[in-house]
Amino acid sequence: MSTIDNLPPLREVIQKHDLRARKQLGQNFLLDLNLTSKIARQAGELSGHDVLEIGPGPGGLTRGLLAEGARHVLAIEKDARALPALAEIAAVYPGRLTVINGDALNIDPLAHLTPPIRIAANLPYNVGTELLVRWLTPPEWPPFWQSLTLMFQKEVAERIVATPGSKAYGRLALLAQWRADARIVMTLPPEAFVPPPKISSAVVHLTALPEPRYSADPAVLSQVTAAAFNQRRKMLRASLRGLHPDIEALLAQAGIAPTQRAEEVDLEHFCALARLLKAARSSA
Repeated sequence: MSTIDNLPPLREVIQKHDLRARKQLGQNFLLDLNLTSKIARQAGELSGHDVLEIGPGPGGLTRGLLAEGARHVLAIEKDARALPALAEIAAVYPGRLTVINGDALNIDPLAHLTPPIRIAANLPYNVGTELLVRWLTPPEWPPFWQSLTLMFQKEVAERIVATPGSKAYGRLALLAQWRADARIVMTLPPEAFVPPPKISSAVVHLTALPEPRYSADPAVLSQVTAAAFNQRRKMLRASLRGLHPDIEALLAQAGIAPTQRAEEVDLEHFCALARLLKAARSSA
């Protein structure tokens, strides 16, 4: 029996329901219930919180979240093969687990969750970054979630927490750190998973800030950082040339040398440039 509830070990669950991981769904299952419980604890206080989980698979993290006291878990699973295993978990935690068979990119979680809400997931590799960007760029801020506790490939996790001057630093770091505190809280080797991926994984915990660190129009900031990092080897006076006729003057006003490259500029200065660019366009 498992150590956290009266359900069978995950290897037995996978064998019983023939849940072999499918590469086309980005599946790598974490079978150690001690590890899934540890990830659940990294999400913070769960009692009194609803939790959104994406891609629960055989339900290891789902069981950890429920055992750690989550008020209610909404698990969105694209793979219908996992539904019987998840139904067995729901029976052990009556009224606390809702399972939706569908694509997380097309489902509104607020139709099924009550704030306060945390998000915790071993995200499928093929949609993880897209989901994170969606959660970091809602139309209004603060977002519907209080925190994100997400597993990624280690290289993606490092991009989220990267600082200026590093190769990993880019748009993902700016998006995450503009509106949230982000830190890596766990790393896991490939052999922790079935099947083992080619690289290590890491869990990132992001806590939503009540307001962005620096004021900036989200659309303009997104445009500036996209142009800067899409041509990150170029000097900013060249990569941002298409944004405004006087981009060199705006860069100088923002405290950025026109000869700098994107990876050398911190969040504060990118936000300053976004404000100046919006003002220059408004007065044109």
